[in-house]
Amino acid sequence: MTTATDARPTARAYAVWLVALAAYTVAVFHRASLGVAGVEAQERFSAGASAISLFLVLQLVVYAAMQVPVGVALDRFGSRRLILAGALTMAAGQATLALAGDVPTAIAARVLVGAGDAMTFVSVLRVVGFWFPGRTVPLITQLTGILGQFGQIAAAYPLVALLHATSWESTFLGGAAVSVLVAVLVLVALRDVPPGTVLAPPAGLAEVRRSLALTWQEPGTRIGLYTHLVTQFSGTVFALLWGYPFLVLGQGLSPATAAGLLTLLVVVGIGVGPLFGRLCGRWPLRRSSLVFAILVATAVTWTVVLLWPGRAPLPLLVLLVVVLGTNGPGSMIGFDFARTWNPAERQGSASGVVNVGGFVASLLTVLAVGAVLDLLTPGGSTGYSLDAFRAAFATQYLFWAIGFVGVLRHRRELRARLARDGVVLAPLGAAVGARLRGGSAYH
Repeated sequence: MTTATDARPTARAYAVWLVALAAYTVAVFHRASLGVAGVEAQERFSAGASAISLFLVLQLVVYAAMQVPVGVALDRFGSRRLILAGALTMAAGQATLALAGDVPTAIAARVLVGAGDAMTFVSVLRVVGFWFPGRTVPLITQLTGILGQFGQIAAAYPLVALLHATSWESTFLGGAAVSVLVAVLVLVALRDVPPGTVLAPPAGLAEVRRSLALTWQEPGTRIGLYTHLVTQFSGTVFALLWGYPFLVLGQGLSPATAAGLLTLLVVVGIGVGPLFGRLCGRWPLRRSSLVFAILVATAVTWTVVLLWPGRAPLPLLVLLVVVLGTNGPGSMIGFDFARTWNPAERQGSASGVVNVGGFVASLLTVLAVGAVLDLLTPGGSTGYSLDAFRAAFATQYLFWAIGFVGVLRHRRELRARLARDGVVLAPLGAAVGARLRGGSAYH
């Protein structure tokens, strides 16, 4: 387990982080760019909603499938090269989309965007892990996830305005140009590690396989994966695809009210992310308790909403959205588990393994919800009933159960290891009290 230091971050550390953050923000911008242009995409490619949805599904599949290979490459080549490659790959994808005139070409473009996106976030996390002292890493990680979402805002407003004011080609070629500019910035200003840091030489193929096996065998990696899975997917599915139809068609809210609730979800995430980072930095051996709190709050609130007779009252739906707003920041705890339980030379592969959990669960839940809605809605209609939505969202319980068991199992393994090392955790209430008094959270 890596140890935290009390050193303060340097000004250069913040400068390097801001460059990496800019790259991640642009990646989020590219990720969301087609979603906000969905209507124009249907017109341009003469495609139905199912074909446009396929763009999103394939993009997520590529993103999730590349996480482990990207993690291995990250340990070998470093963050700077992978962020640079990701930015140029996304630029190629957006340029291809700008010139595409048919669905297969557009799908190929989004595959490129998904591949470039997959290289970016875990690479940025590696930058944070090397440039910042251990106790500040959870907070900076949370801020990275939060501030990166401004890329989605840029997609929702400036990109849409540009699309309406100019043309499809100009808009997406402009997006490609932004990615090239970020690539230049990364090439000039980003460095993998602080000066004087000595890294192990790149491993050969046999050593890479051994390192990946050790990464997976580490319970700290696996608790990170299950943490990411159990905390991320519900909020992601709600915000990404099915929340708006559920609120409008199932709960009978106006489009404006539904959009306001989805905005609230983002605002809550911005508010609680730094809090979670502080809590993880202050009580690093109690992170799983926070994970379980997020899980219980999410599952219980969904249960109340799904069992409510008739349409749920607006205050209850507001509560649901507020709870779902904690899911994204909660998933970042998974990366903190991987960071603290893996050596520096395995940080990339460990983060890649963790990142698979939430996106695979999100993708499968998106597909499951859609399949149940279609099964319970006759005639291929999109007029889904409230009962159909209830049955569809009930598929979430399977992934909550899988995540709960995974986190609990590997927490026991890690606590047994700590006990063998002479670290015995005090009861949670006593630990919090001791920490607030300036004492130890364990004895």
